Amino acid sequence: MALEIILIVLAFIFVLVGIAGIILPFLPGIPLAWLGVLIFGFAGDFSVISLRMVLIFLFLSLVVSALDLIVPMIGAKKYKASKEGLAGAIFGSVAGFLIGGPIGIILGFCMGLIFGEMYVGRGSQEISGILRGTVIGFLLSGLIKLMLALTMLGYLIVAIFKI
Repeated sequence: MALEIILIVLAFIFVLVGIAGIILPFLPGIPLAWLGVLIFGFAGDFSVISLRMVLIFLFLSLVVSALDLIVPMIGAKKYKASKEGLAGAIFGSVAGFLIGGPIGIILGFCMGLIFGEMYVGRGSQEISGILRGTVIGFLLSGLIKLMLALTMLGYLIVAIFKI
């Protein structure tokens, strides 16, 4: 019983830290939130939260993580980013992650996009518009992640009353 309580508290901590990680880019928000759901499932021997639900949240977490990479690109493309700009953004994201972790992804993405657009001769006004689309994409992606993490938290809160 004591171990179960410790695991439940730990699960809530992981979900809450995961929610903080959506706002603070140096924490892997969605994976931490999902880990909280998994721990909660283990705590109740998957009777309160089924293994099926844990796997559904895993699938949604993977989809949202993929969208986290794709949505800013869609935002940039909507504002007429060039192929070179998008290629620079991809390269910058990877380099940024390797150098600066999660916060480096955002900075690397933007820097790569700027250099790619400068390479094709875009002016600062055009680049500014493309960056605006990128920022909108990052914000939308963050909102999607926040909605999933809050759904996980809500699911745990409802499940705690079933114990």
